[in-house]
Amino acid sequence: MYTPEPIDTSKITLPEELLELTEKIAENVHENWAVGRISEGWSYGEKRDDAQKKTPCLVPYGELSDGEKEYDRRTALETLKLIVALGYKISKE
Repeated sequence: MYTPEPIDTSKITLPEELLELTEKIAENVHENWAVGRISEGWSYGEKRDDAQKKTPCLVPYGELSDGEKEYDRRTALETLKLIVALGYKISKE
Protein backbone atom coordinates (compact mmCIF):
# COMPACT_ATOMS: atom_id res chain seq x y z
CA MET A 1 0.00 0.00 0.00
CA TYR A 2 1.28 3.45 -0.94
CA THR A 3 2.09 5.85 1.92
CA PRO A 4 2.90 9.38 0.71
CA GLU A 5 6.01 10.88 2.29
CA PRO A 6 6.38 14.47 1.09
CA ILE A 7 9.33 16.50 2.30
CA ASP A 8 8.31 18.43 5.42
CA THR A 9 8.00 22.10 4.55
CA SER A 10 5.97 23.07 7.62
CA LYS A 11 8.82 25.08 9.15
CA ILE A 12 9.60 27.03 5.98
CA THR A 13 8.57 30.68 6.04
CA LEU A 14 8.73 32.35 2.68
CA PRO A 15 9.72 35.99 2.28
CA GLU A 16 7.01 38.34 1.02
CA GLU A 17 8.41 38.53 -2.52
CA LEU A 18 8.06 34.76 -2.89
CA LEU A 19 4.54 34.79 -1.47
CA GLU A 20 3.65 37.27 -4.21
CA LEU A 21 5.00 34.81 -6.77
CA THR A 22 2.57 32.13 -5.55
CA GLU A 23 -0.42 33.54 -7.45
CA LYS A 24 1.50 33.78 -10.73
CA ILE A 25 2.68 30.18 -10.37
CA ALA A 26 -0.85 29.06 -9.49
CA GLU A 27 -2.19 30.67 -12.66
CA ASN A 28 0.53 29.01 -14.72
CA VAL A 29 -0.19 25.62 -13.11
CA HIS A 30 -3.81 26.00 -14.26
CA GLU A 31 -2.76 27.06 -17.76
CA ASN A 32 -0.50 24.01 -18.11
CA TRP A 33 -3.25 21.74 -16.77
CA ALA A 34 -5.69 23.23 -19.31
CA VAL A 35 -3.26 22.72 -22.21
CA GLY A 36 -2.91 19.08 -21.20
CA ARG A 37 -6.65 18.52 -20.91
CA ILE A 38 -7.37 20.15 -24.25
CA SER A 39 -4.67 18.04 -25.92
CA GLU A 40 -6.38 14.95 -24.48
CA GLY A 41 -9.68 15.97 -26.10
CA TRP A 42 -11.37 17.61 -23.11
CA SER A 43 -13.60 20.66 -23.51
CA TYR A 44 -15.68 22.98 -21.37
CA GLY A 45 -18.89 21.64 -19.87
CA GLU A 46 -21.06 23.00 -17.07
CA LYS A 47 -20.66 19.72 -15.16
CA ARG A 48 -17.73 17.33 -15.11
CA ASP A 49 -18.36 14.31 -17.30
CA ASP A 50 -15.39 11.98 -17.66
CA ALA A 51 -17.06 9.88 -20.35
CA GLN A 52 -17.69 12.95 -22.53
CA LYS A 53 -14.42 14.63 -21.45
CA LYS A 54 -16.19 17.75 -20.21
CA THR A 55 -15.10 19.91 -17.29
CA PRO A 56 -16.22 23.28 -15.91
CA CYS A 57 -12.58 24.10 -15.10
CA LEU A 58 -11.57 24.78 -18.70
CA VAL A 59 -11.87 28.52 -18.21
CA PRO A 60 -9.30 31.26 -17.61
CA TYR A 61 -7.78 31.15 -14.11
CA GLY A 62 -9.61 34.33 -13.08
CA GLU A 63 -12.95 32.64 -13.75
CA LEU A 64 -12.27 29.58 -11.57
CA SER A 65 -14.12 29.13 -8.30
CA ASP A 66 -12.23 30.11 -5.16
CA GLY A 67 -11.92 26.42 -4.28
CA GLU A 68 -10.27 25.57 -7.59
CA LYS A 69 -7.92 28.55 -7.31
CA GLU A 70 -6.98 27.48 -3.79
CA TYR A 71 -5.96 24.03 -5.05
CA ASP A 72 -3.56 25.64 -7.53
CA ARG A 73 -2.30 28.10 -4.89
CA ARG A 74 -1.47 25.27 -2.47
CA THR A 75 0.44 23.49 -5.23
CA ALA A 76 2.39 26.66 -6.01
CA LEU A 77 3.08 27.48 -2.37
CA GLU A 78 4.28 23.96 -1.55
CA THR A 79 6.52 24.00 -4.62
CA LEU A 80 8.15 27.24 -3.52
CA LYS A 81 8.56 25.96 0.04
CA LEU A 82 10.11 22.73 -1.27
CA ILE A 83 12.65 24.65 -3.35
CA VAL A 84 13.71 26.60 -0.25
CA ALA A 85 13.69 23.48 1.95
CA LEU A 86 16.07 21.80 -0.50
CA GLY A 87 18.52 24.66 -0.06
CA TYR A 88 17.91 26.61 -3.23
CA LYS A 89 17.56 30.37 -3.34
CA ILE A 90 15.13 32.17 -5.61
CA SER A 91 15.93 35.72 -6.67
CA LYS A 92 14.54 38.10 -9.23
CA GLU A 93 16.95 39.83 -11.56
